[in-house]
Amino acid sequence: MDASLATPSGPRPGLVRWHYLWYVAGALAVLVAAVLAGNLWLLDWVHVMSGVLWTGIDLFMGFVIGPIIRSVSIPVRREIIVRLTPVTLFLMPTLSILTSTAGWFLAVRMGYVQLPWPQFGWIAAALVLVTLMTIQGLGYLLPTSVRVCLELQKPEPDGPKIGRMMSRFYYVVASQGLMQVAIIVVMAKLATGV
Repeated sequence: MDASLATPSGPRPGLVRWHYLWYVAGALAVLVAAVLAGNLWLLDWVHVMSGVLWTGIDLFMGFVIGPIIRSVSIPVRREIIVRLTPVTLFLMPTLSILTSTAGWFLAVRMGYVQLPWPQFGWIAAALVLVTLMTIQGLGYLLPTSVRVCLELQKPEPDGPKIGRMMSRFYYVVASQGLMQVAIIVVMAKLATGV
């Protein structure tokens, strides 16, 4: 095995990198400023930028990183997960909160929530997709990632236990990617007029 992929002999930093909370606070402050200012351009920018990041990362994780992690040896898989989880622990929930909240306020300010049926169906589809992705992300993907990362940080990780925890993980990540593609279709429709 390549020496650069070996487990470092020194102490590993903790799973939770508390200094990331400053970035989360900064991002949430921009969201609050956009909502309170009533600036439609700023609100749209927050929604689009956080949505692009959330969608891009989900698609990249689901269709690029996921298959790579499944195909590499356990020690390499361990190193990837132990380094990736602390970053995504704060990043993904923050992006989902920014995207969803800015999107809701944008829809209200642009009058989309007042649309008659069937045009409102596009808004309902966006709400359903975002709700499903948030439930999957916060209710399954995030806790599973943390549990796997904690197990991998043990001196003697339990491989079968990790296998059981990860058995459905990659499929849920792929379903997140598919829902992200679906939300792009919905957003494109909303952007071009319903």
